[in-house]
Amino acid sequence: MKNLLATLDQLGDFDEIVDVRTPLEFAEDHIPGATNAPVLSNEERVIVGTMYKQVSPFDATRVGAAMVARNIAMHLDTIFADRPRNWRPLIYCWRGGKRSGSMTTWFNMIGWKARQLEGGYKTWRRHVLDRLDALPGRYRYVALTGHTGSGKTRLLQALRLAGAQVLDLEQLACHRGSLLGALPGQPQPSQKAFETSLAGTLERFDASQPVFVEAESRRIGTVSLPENLLSGIHGGTCIEVQATREDRVAFLLQDYAHLFDAPEQFKTQLAKLVGLHSHEQVRHWHELIDSGARAELFGELIERHYDPAYRRSSQQHFGNLAHALCFEFRPNAADSVAQARALLERLGGHERAAPDALQEPAHHPAAQP
Repeated sequence: MKNLLATLDQLGDFDEIVDVRTPLEFAEDHIPGATNAPVLSNEERVIVGTMYKQVSPFDATRVGAAMVARNIAMHLDTIFADRPRNWRPLIYCWRGGKRSGSMTTWFNMIGWKARQLEGGYKTWRRHVLDRLDALPGRYRYVALTGHTGSGKTRLLQALRLAGAQVLDLEQLACHRGSLLGALPGQPQPSQKAFETSLAGTLERFDASQPVFVEAESRRIGTVSLPENLLSGIHGGTCIEVQATREDRVAFLLQDYAHLFDAPEQFKTQLAKLVGLHSHEQVRHWHELIDSGARAELFGELIERHYDPAYRRSSQQHFGNLAHALCFEFRPNAADSVAQARALLERLGGHERAAPDALQEPAHHPAAQP
């Protein structure tokens, strides 16, 4: 079987990557672009595992082999029915064991030049963690700081369109990063899937160019940032994005309008602020939701919750905030890309005036969460 093994550095040699793990395992994380063709379903894997422990390894293997054979036959009639004679798939399971070995053997008997990934998904996972350990320190970061509602995410997207190199952590995390930051209808990825996407994004960057990123805390919803990446961002150059109070409220009314579609859920989220704010204050905000006083609610959340929280967090984590370039942004205007280009021009002059800030990656001890 050894001649049927392939390593991670051979990924590009194959026409397709096939993940034969269960749908649940695949959903948690997988090699990007892989096709899921499970040789055991979620339920079948539980049956075989239980039998292995409670009956015998022999009986579990016999029953599992029958399940695997039936599933491979089904995939040959469906997923892989149109694959050409010269098709070259790379197949993997959890550890490069029996599940991927079974499909690799059958595919080679058919005539396809299939190979099995040595070490399976666990090898891939080690690769991702190694990349996340090495890559963040290669880059110099420009962090967009500023109060909630100032449009940092919109400016980041405009910077991308203006040609800058952008790391959009909230897009990778499918979350806006605040208490109310869950995106409607978009579940967050698992921690492992988030790290796979993050490592792939970092690998594509050019180390000679700065990486623009929005200031984030250690956690974005349910996922966490690697400490070395967080340390690099906290030690990078800061741009303080500023917007008028009116623009901030108008921006929040656009981006968080969906919260009013489920008012009881909105109130449940705000109730989590009890402890930071009094029961009376949170009850008042609930009343504003019930009365439809949207602008008043967001105005109060800005003044009494978000702005004080920003002052505490930014002063604690961003060592270069005192030297930040201040940028007045109009987040609701249609010329966001033009504004981003103007920022890049200003930043060029800022870089020439203070070359140490942008020319070399900063090395700081990991910030405390």
